[in-house]
Amino acid sequence: MIKIGISSCFMYPDKERTVFGHKSLSYLENDMARYLTRKGVLPVLIPDVADELLEDILIEMDGFVFQGGVDLAPETYGEKPIGKWKGDAYRDQYELKIMDYAVKNSKPVFAICRGMQLMNVYFGGTLYQDTITQNPNAENHRSAELYDTIRHPIDFVEGTLLDKLYNGVENPHVNTVHHQAVKDLGNDLEVYATSPDGLIEAFGYIKEPEGKVFGVQWHPEFSPTLGAAVINEDLLYEAFLKHTR
Repeated sequence: MIKIGISSCFMYPDKERTVFGHKSLSYLENDMARYLTRKGVLPVLIPDVADELLEDILIEMDGFVFQGGVDLAPETYGEKPIGKWKGDAYRDQYELKIMDYAVKNSKPVFAICRGMQLMNVYFGGTLYQDTITQNPNAENHRSAELYDTIRHPIDFVEGTLLDKLYNGVENPHVNTVHHQAVKDLGNDLEVYATSPDGLIEAFGYIKEPEGKVFGVQWHPEFSPTLGAAVINEDLLYEAFLKHTR
């Protein structure tokens, strides 16, 4: 069985929370769980444990998925906060350890939304802390109310992975649920797709075969909400799984 390690989302102690209010929680969003689970694939939520124990777990994984969630902390990519967007520096460091293990050990990586932003930072890139205020050309890519019911067109870079996967698809669209975005592209990353306003929507690591280490800015696990109005999410996962077998 293929074992896919999934980086945890975190909730921290909150005395107003009735259940486990004084404790930290690690969790996996349910749509992500359904997206990654299929015959012969075992999703494994990677716990937040001491480094010497963490590595023993990572060794057992055949590939890694980095899920979405809260912003990255500006300090993680060498900046000071420009406003209220403080991010989650603790989760950043937890996930960067996993990313470092995966890349250095040539393990497949599929990075989604925050995960793609984390990958960009791992390879030396930076982010817009607040895309709307820092990039005058950017559209609003997130609505807390409409969430995964909004979408936009996407442009694939000719000859790259996504252009090949979705060859023949007319007027492709993806959902959009992100606040931050790639500003400076990291080292050894190749852009796979952009949005009409010029933001980077997907990229891959050029020192591994196409589809082995890549990220997308949208949420393929949320695609069932819009159905045929967005591109087929399974093609992305299958491209990743091919390298885990």
